[in-house]
Amino acid sequence: MTFTHPTGTHGARQPGRGFRWMNRLLMRRARRAEGTTMGMNLLVLTTLGRKSGQPRSNPLASFPGPDGSWLVVASAGGAPANPAWYLNLAAHPDQVTVEQGGRKVAVTATELHGAERAEAWQKITAQAANFRRYEQVTDREIPVIRLTPRA
Repeated sequence: MTFTHPTGTHGARQPGRGFRWMNRLLMRRARRAEGTTMGMNLLVLTTLGRKSGQPRSNPLASFPGPDGSWLVVASAGGAPANPAWYLNLAAHPDQVTVEQGGRKVAVTATELHGAERAEAWQKITAQAANFRRYEQVTDREIPVIRLTPRA
């Protein structure tokens, strides 16, 4: 199934550029070490920019998916719009890599829908209650993405 690009009408402020220094720090940590940082499993998601065509890297909380895949959430902190990395995934779902603990893996991105999304969302919010709060401040359905390693 395709990416849906849900956008809401209200929510928290979109995370801004002030997070860049923190993102760089988190990316260094995720690339070097496995395990948790700030209570979360982190990975570095590298997408191809939908407009620029340039690689774009972002640190994201990740959750284990089936068969060695990862689940990530396009929450943008509960903002009404999706994060830029989600739009990049939608444009190029097969030109994505994940870095974690010294490994770099080519993956294919798939947005989850319906019962599959609901089941994943329940598992994610049981592990990380902050995502439940994000869902409460915005009126959009927050996308859940499965990142499956490619052969």
